[in-house]
Amino acid sequence: MNLHEYQSKDLFRAAGIPVPPGEVASSVREAVSAAARFTYPVVVKAQVLIGGRGKAGGVKVVRTPEELEREAGRILGMDIRGLKVGRVLITPSADIDREYYAGMVLDRKNETPLLMVSPAGGIDIEEVARETPEKILRLPIDLRGLPSYRARAAARFLDKNPAIQKQIVPILTRLARVYRDQDASLAEINPLVVTKQGEVLALDAKIVIDDNALDRHPDLASWRDLSAEDKGEVEARERGLSYVKLDGSIGCVVNGAGLAMATMDLIQYHGGKPANFLDIGGSSNPEKVESAMNILTGDARVRAVLFNIFGGITRCDDVARGLLAALDRLHVRIPIVIRLTGTNEKEARELLGARGLMALSDMDEAVRAVIARAAEAA
Repeated sequence: MNLHEYQSKDLFRAAGIPVPPGEVASSVREAVSAAARFTYPVVVKAQVLIGGRGKAGGVKVVRTPEELEREAGRILGMDIRGLKVGRVLITPSADIDREYYAGMVLDRKNETPLLMVSPAGGIDIEEVARETPEKILRLPIDLRGLPSYRARAAARFLDKNPAIQKQIVPILTRLARVYRDQDASLAEINPLVVTKQGEVLALDAKIVIDDNALDRHPDLASWRDLSAEDKGEVEARERGLSYVKLDGSIGCVVNGAGLAMATMDLIQYHGGKPANFLDIGGSSNPEKVESAMNILTGDARVRAVLFNIFGGITRCDDVARGLLAALDRLHVRIPIVIRLTGTNEKEARELLGARGLMALSDMDEAVRAVIARAAEAA
């Protein structure tokens, strides 16, 4: 779950990380009122859950109320990479001398949290890693948090001034604590700035919370911005389905994550591209199948759908009933290829056959068939 900048800053502020004051506004009038409580110049920052706001014109420094009114009116409602701006953050402009990067990330290869710091702040850390990897220090962290000696080493890597290092150390320690305590998969400050007055501030903030831990953070769950999420993924979560949207044209409805991965691999192997990962799980609830079809038919890129069901706990006849109910309700026009094997397979084939639908038993054959049908429908 991605948090907006202002929400991430609230968590940083509560942890004792120095963050500039700021107020969120959803209208030009609110923006002007908020800016009146600060000293100009102020910054107007679009609050959307996507990077590249500055390059898209969603971050502007303004020096007068008139300029603020104009820029806030322009940014509110603008489209940034497919997301509409509904709120802006108003915050005092900082007199920046130097910009650094600091982030807690998950090192999936080594299965450990990782503190990454770089003196090249203010730009994408991926770009730094690609072009100047020597400018990144990586420090593995365990559950005890960030030890002081490692925080001091990171601070020395960032800045040569002992007075600045002394300010950076507690910021890094608290950043690691936020990452751990909030069950985050990312907690990032970019840029971490040194002002011309010698003050260190977290000028921007980005936190991503692990969805699987939200039961421990009901307060954070209420912060979720559903407008920024794929509608299919939102519906899938509400219906208890595991769904990830991809960029292919072949929709997949599968039971079991392992079979779903194998199905996508086989589609790719035979020259197709899966449009999604969708696991209806071990449930025999026909409503889940109907929900799955509703999600797939809402994706304009899907040209054909493959049902690949291995009946164990899941009963093939229940899957067949769910599919038939979906076809009746949704008036599906895209081709469907069905592969069923396992529990109540015979009953499922009879149900489908009565409606003129045929179920294959060979997975490889089914994959080749759905790729051909997708090509015909393109």
